[in-house]
Parts: sequence; C-alpha cells; structure tokens
Amino acid sequence: MLASMVTVRYLLTGRYHNSVVSSWLPDYPLVTAMSLPLRKTRVAAPQGCPLTECMAMLRGAWAPNVIWYLSGGPRRFGELRHDIPRISARVLSARLRELETRGVIERRLIDSSPPSAEYDLTTLGHELVPAIKAIVQVGTKLKHSTAKRPR
Repeated sequence: MLASMVTVRYLLTGRYHNSVVSSWLPDYPLVTAMSLPLRKTRVAAPQGCPLTECMAMLRGAWAPNVIWYLSGGPRRFGELRHDIPRISARVLSARLRELETRGVIERRLIDSSPPSAEYDLTTLGHELVPAIKAIVQVGTKLKHSTAKRPR
C-alpha cells in the first residue's frame, strides 16, 4: 500500500527520487502522455466569423421556429402562439423582442380595438429562411432514419 502511494505521488509530482522508489518497487518505466501535433486549419478564417454571426441571429429557444412560421407571411402574437403550441407567452414575447432588436423581424402596430401588433420578417429574416429549411430537411431525414432503426 505504501509503495503504491509513493509510486503515484512520484508519477504525479516527481517529488521522490527514483532511487528511493526503486528500493521498494521494481523498475517501472515512467509513462508520459504524448500529445498529437496540432494541425493547421484548411478553412480560411475571415475577420469576425460569419458562422458565429449567423448563429447569433438564431440563438435562443424557439427563435428558428418563430422565423419559420413568419416565413409564410405576417402573423399576430396569438397566431404565432397557436402555430407553436408548446411555447409560453413569456418566451414568445422575449423571442419576438430579441429578433426585432437583431433586425430579423419587424413589428407593425395595427389600428384596431384592442390594439394589436403584427410581426413580419425583414430582408435579413428572409435570408435566414433557406438555412432553416436546410436544417428542417436534415431533421426530417434524421427522424425517418431513427424511426426505421430497430431498438
């Protein structure tokens, strides 16, 4: 027990001289971890990563869903709530505010009683729709492939 504790301490900290350890234990080679060489990237990294910028537009729970449903045309808050049944009113209003702040959607007040607002995609928001469609296509393929796999 004492010998194994000394060996572990020696291997971790190098505090004990090899001759002290060798008097209790047979010679074991000191194992050192070898790291793999760091490979250089083959992708050019532009200033301010565009992927990070685009994903920042889509961050937040339900943000892609809101953009997806607004791609069909302008919607009011209640209509979006109906389109996305599992989203809470609090989260939906937070996402709408965030997406409006980022310039993805625009809020237009409707002169009605009671007053209401209508949300629509901006030009930037429409540019995000093909990316979300691609994610939907991959998700559909994954859903079908996992449904076919035996459990």
